[in-house]
Amino acid sequence: MKNNYERIHLASPHMSGLEMEFITEAFDTNWIAPLGENVDQFEKDVCDYTGAGYGVALSSGTAAIHLGLKYLGVKKGDIVFCSSLTFSASCNPIVYLGATPVFIDSEYESWNMCPKALQKAYEEYPNPKAVVTVNLYGQSADYDKILNITSRHNTPVLEDAAESLGATYKGVQTGTFGDIGVYSFNGNKIITTSGGGMMVTKNKLAKKKVRFWASQSKDDRPYYFHTEIGYNYRMSNIVAGIGRGQMKVLDERIAKKKYIYEYYKKAFEDIDEIEMMPIADFGESNYWLTCMTLKEDSEISVKNIISAMEKQNIDSRHIWKPMHTQPVFERYPFFTVQEGLSCAEDIFNRGICMPSDTKMTDMDLKRVADLVLELFEENVSAGAV
Repeated sequence: MKNNYERIHLASPHMSGLEMEFITEAFDTNWIAPLGENVDQFEKDVCDYTGAGYGVALSSGTAAIHLGLKYLGVKKGDIVFCSSLTFSASCNPIVYLGATPVFIDSEYESWNMCPKALQKAYEEYPNPKAVVTVNLYGQSADYDKILNITSRHNTPVLEDAAESLGATYKGVQTGTFGDIGVYSFNGNKIITTSGGGMMVTKNKLAKKKVRFWASQSKDDRPYYFHTEIGYNYRMSNIVAGIGRGQMKVLDERIAKKKYIYEYYKKAFEDIDEIEMMPIADFGESNYWLTCMTLKEDSEISVKNIISAMEKQNIDSRHIWKPMHTQPVFERYPFFTVQEGLSCAEDIFNRGICMPSDTKMTDMDLKRVADLVLELFEENVSAGAV
């Protein structure tokens, strides 16, 4: 039977009310093409907030990864190391460029790239063209350890900060540790432009080259002249207007995401089978999605929770299925600290993403938490019979 509860989303767009000012400005000035004041100012706003240096607003985070890797010289036949526990957008561009992804396992401390597994990968592939790190669910990877390894091998790093805008590592904004950083403004991210992304860098030449490629590689001539293959990857001036309005409430969104995490943590503190995603002591997450794992001996499964929530019109998800286990990528190498034991697979098998929508009220949070608590209480009651 269909229930009458209003849908609780995992993470949906949350407008600030300030966006229309910039969208209207774009219409009033007729700047609706993929350039204009909103694009320029949105790039500046993000760089001012993060200290990134230079930004290029693009049609998606995936486009930013693609052009970022291209700038780093990735081409056919190259090896690129990439976190396995991530969304496929982190590694699809590696294949776009004809290179070979080599997947690296996670560590339990942050769920991000394991430095020890990364070191093992270098022992077999000492000259990768690039390393793609991922800041999973809003939490930074351990960049001191990772960059210590990559710098010894002179390997450039692309930091996939698609999920971590506003998060910090030792007080420094994520997205700024790699040679190239990438943010996403997809509809489910902490702030959104409905779709879109940004490549950031401290390298002025990288900014210039990526902007050139993203604009169909049109040379500076009085007529259309092309010496390189280009891409139609630029962000619309209208979409960038949404981003300008969203940047004004980024800190509010982070605070609400943290509140959601702390609410669930408190609600489930007496359920021994539940463990919250750890928050590493080297930084501050933006808490994009609140995630948790169930202990191996839990009689309530991830599937039980997701199914029960869906029946009550509540959205929840599995953790990202690791890339090295995906049919399209399973033929590529994968490195873990101990052969046959994968942290990424374990987290996927036991993990769940909880509803983390910033429009959720305390009543919504209570509704979600009570449902989970009831599942465990019913299981205990059934066991006592």
